[in-house]
Amino acid sequence: MALRARALYDFRSENPGEISLREHEVLSLCSEQDIEGWLEGINSRGDRGLFPASYVQVIRAPEPGPASDGGPGAPSAPARYANVPPGGFEPLPSVPPTSFKPPPDAFQPLLQPQQAPPVSTFQPQGFSYGGSALQPSPQQLYGGGGGYQASQGSDDDWDDEWDDSSTVADEPGALGSGAYPDLDGSSSGGVGAAGRYSLSTRSDLSLGSRGGSAPPQHHPSGAKSSATVSRNLNRFSTFVKSGGEAFVLGEASGFVKDGDKLCVVLGPYGPEWQENPYPFQCTIDDPTKQTKFKGMKSYISYKLVPTHTQVPVHRRYKHFDWLYARLAEKFPVISVPHLPEKQATGRFEEDFISKRRKGLIWWMNHMASHPVLAQCDVFQHFLTCPSSTDEKAWKQGKRKAEKDEMVGANFFLTLSTPPAAALDLQEVESKIEGFKCFTKKMDDSALQLNHTANEFARKQVTGFKKEYQRVGQSFRGLSQAFELDQQAFSAGLNQAIAFTGDAYDAIGELFAEQPRQDLDPVMDLLALYQGHLANFPDIIHVQKGALTKVKESRRHVEEGKMEVQKADGIQDRCNTISFATLAEIHHFHQIRVRDFKSQMQHFLQQQIIFFQKVTQKLEEALHKYDSV
Repeated sequence: MALRARALYDFRSENPGEISLREHEVLSLCSEQDIEGWLEGINSRGDRGLFPASYVQVIRAPEPGPASDGGPGAPSAPARYANVPPGGFEPLPSVPPTSFKPPPDAFQPLLQPQQAPPVSTFQPQGFSYGGSALQPSPQQLYGGGGGYQASQGSDDDWDDEWDDSSTVADEPGALGSGAYPDLDGSSSGGVGAAGRYSLSTRSDLSLGSRGGSAPPQHHPSGAKSSATVSRNLNRFSTFVKSGGEAFVLGEASGFVKDGDKLCVVLGPYGPEWQENPYPFQCTIDDPTKQTKFKGMKSYISYKLVPTHTQVPVHRRYKHFDWLYARLAEKFPVISVPHLPEKQATGRFEEDFISKRRKGLIWWMNHMASHPVLAQCDVFQHFLTCPSSTDEKAWKQGKRKAEKDEMVGANFFLTLSTPPAAALDLQEVESKIEGFKCFTKKMDDSALQLNHTANEFARKQVTGFKKEYQRVGQSFRGLSQAFELDQQAFSAGLNQAIAFTGDAYDAIGELFAEQPRQDLDPVMDLLALYQGHLANFPDIIHVQKGALTKVKESRRHVEEGKMEVQKADGIQDRCNTISFATLAEIHHFHQIRVRDFKSQMQHFLQQQIIFFQKVTQKLEEALHKYDSV
């Protein structure tokens, strides 16, 4: 008999390789062995792919009649309880994973008569057994950080909180509940001690009570009076890792200081970030080679001078890299510009240092121009703390940034947005889709222009230079031939022709030097924007993930499975993400127009200057013939 399973709940696929399930649907399993909580099978529509193992019940025998008394002939328990001895208990009613909460003594009759089975050693990634509940790490709980992982401080040691003496079956709020338990093992709905945070998006999104004051309500008929918005169990999803899912589903809570508030306002073209009231710029100069450990290690130090302090600080490339990691982790819907690429060899060559400095100048310009990034505490610490003279203050600020709690899902708590009535979700979806097409087209054209400019620059440096010098050499050869005439009246002509040859040599040198003046800056700008364009698919994915949750909650409301108040809460939090996304898109277009206008003006000015130099060389050669 083919291995089959019955879907206990609806599941909507959100990633390639997954398939959607409908409640009570019977599926064919390719294998009973799950892969990190996922099974592979074929649904009733013939689609083959992965789905969560906890959303189905494996059918191990022909399905029984209408009722079962829970005796030996009862259906087999779900695979989750395979470690419970035979002759066990009646399976619990079908309840979504986000609300199952067995009584503390549910398993005692089975475990007392005989030796308890060994505790399973399986432990989901990001969780630890501690206290009285299965505890997720803050990163797993709120999806902290984007795809960029960087070294964190090692001051905190969580080993003291681990306690392997408990089992999953003993936990009232164990993994079967689906809802993330609190870090202190309680079920109060807040993180840590009760009342610690002033802002929270936690809401009752599951059956039963999240606060633990009332037992879960199981309906004998199996019908659900309230439904949950499904979670994306693919932990590699950007929507999950960024914390967007946790925020939309009401899992974020934290204390937000007034200084941490980030305001989105309605401008003439839609949502935009509130302007920085204290704009500034920062210069990067004097790259110098430094050594430490008595000359055993060398590095390049750059001098930074912010205009709002006029106090120089010195930074290495690794400091820039650390700052980028902190910002990319903290701001999931802001495009943090990419740094110039690293290089394993030739790091101390003059050309490489000069190129890197130009890239860092562009990077710093975009950082100082962003209304949010420019005011960020970690960026200001980077610009103002003299690490060379006050190492203690530098390390304190560094440690504070690495322990920042307002990252991932909590970042969205810091957003202050206009009234939601000003936002139409259908219009938002249309704008996001239009911007997605724009970024794809811009990325393609930027790649094409970069390739063309690079090829043209290569021809100027090598091909054009050689060709002009070859022409100059030919003119000089003609002049040398004319000198054999030995006639006095032909001397002027010979000199003019020789000068023409020299002029073409000089023009060849001008061609070789010109790309540094016009094409290289264009390619530097394209490289910076290619980094921005690489950021936006993840940003758009976060917004689209939030919009998907809104649509799902609306469907539950229409089916009478979810209260309107819960669905409104999900939509409000989706609006917050949408406002921030649209504000970031507006800022991108704003700086794009500014940068490309300035760069194209510079390019054409340099082209005019170049051809004026070429013209001057040719005019000088022409005047030599006036005296012949």
